[in-house]
Amino acid sequence: MELKWLEDFVSLAETHSFSRSAELRHVTQPAFSRRIQALEAWLGTELIDRSVYPTRLTAAGQVFNEQALAMLSQFHEARTLLRGHTTAPVATIEFAVPHTLSLTYFPSWLLRLEGKLGRIHTRLRALNVHDAVLSLVEGGCDLVMGYHHPSHPVTLDPARYDTLTLGIESISPYSAVQRAGRARYTLPGTPDAPTPYLSYTPNAYLGRMTEVIIGNAPTRLYLDRVYETDMAEGLKAMTLAGHGIAFLPSSAVEDAVAEGHLIRLDRATRGTPGGQFTLDMEIRLYRDKLAAPDEARRALVGGVWDAVREELAKGG
Repeated sequence: MELKWLEDFVSLAETHSFSRSAELRHVTQPAFSRRIQALEAWLGTELIDRSVYPTRLTAAGQVFNEQALAMLSQFHEARTLLRGHTTAPVATIEFAVPHTLSLTYFPSWLLRLEGKLGRIHTRLRALNVHDAVLSLVEGGCDLVMGYHHPSHPVTLDPARYDTLTLGIESISPYSAVQRAGRARYTLPGTPDAPTPYLSYTPNAYLGRMTEVIIGNAPTRLYLDRVYETDMAEGLKAMTLAGHGIAFLPSSAVEDAVAEGHLIRLDRATRGTPGGQFTLDMEIRLYRDKLAAPDEARRALVGGVWDAVREELAKGG
């Protein structure tokens, strides 16, 4: 039996909707249904009456719901207690941040924040966007920093989760630079000579953003996918080595562009208007308003949130 099964069941007991709970739990509805079925199989009884709509609990489900709530409460209390006995500072904020932002945006953002609040003890988990948000939903972190775009939004219940927009990050195509200062590769490519393309894996959030760019491009792009990875830093390294072009976040390539090692293609390609292969994403910060960690951490998280909100209100 897995803890997330209990959390899934409690959510379903609250919403009476498989689709709504799957959305809140950030899983597909089929995956959510399989987890509920796995819990029922483990218990050896049906918890959900599937013969009626909206969904309701069976008599056994009603009894188990009370037990599940009690068990979850005990688990979270135990985690809080045990964390208080670790060597980490008591007042430590736990962040879940996508890999790219953890390497590019987060360090300077935290430094600016510490300039206002003083030293902040932090623990960071570098995750993909989906797992970072799931960590917040499951109580595994205090704050999530991540990308947001209307085509692939992060859907969290505003009644429970607060959101702040920290800034804008653009993703654009880049190529290595030749000796003459020209791009080694260009866009859009041709059917006979497609441009070597360094790609994200299909489930990577930045990969989905890249597909939006390619799908909406005013000019058809002829690309030969020669390499895949789920991390922007990996694509950047391959681009610098001259293996092809890649769509990269601006924060990941600032130094390489300034030093003349990379060039942005939708500015560099002859006859191509600037920006037609660029997409802007919001960088957002999320917190669970109902989370109740230990008092010291709760005060620290609240202080950080208020400081960020006040700075944004000033236009910082």
